Amino acid sequence: MRIGEVACASGVSPRLLRYYEERGLLRPGRSSSGQRIFEDDAIQRIQQIRDLLAAGLSTERISDLLPCFDAPASERTSHLLESLEAERTKIGATIASLTTAADALDEIIADVVQTRTATTEDHSSASTHHSAAAAPG
Repeated sequence: MRIGEVACASGVSPRLLRYYEERGLLRPGRSSSGQRIFEDDAIQRIQQIRDLLAAGLSTERISDLLPCFDAPASERTSHLLESLEAERTKIGATIASLTTAADALDEIIADVVQTRTATTEDHSSASTHHSAAAAPG
């Protein structure tokens, strides 16, 4: 299949397919005129790439993992599983770190709101007091 056909069948733009090729994620052959020729399994490979990207893996990490998908099932299972579990652990640590950062921001926001409310109340009280003192008695 040519790049336009693969793009249409996969829902991925030709530009993105060329990027995947640059990153070593796809390895199309070439016709005698130099055009990219993709094997029939390219659509499945593109879906694997998209799934791994959606899971938060970098193209570099995906490039390391893709050969595992090509290996016989008996060989790929343990290495692939270890690699995916390691990525999951990293994502979990990132989530924990981001949660801590979000909690810290919540505290700062609460402090700012509290200070703003107190300042507004102080100005309101001073304005009322000033108005009462200036009024003729």
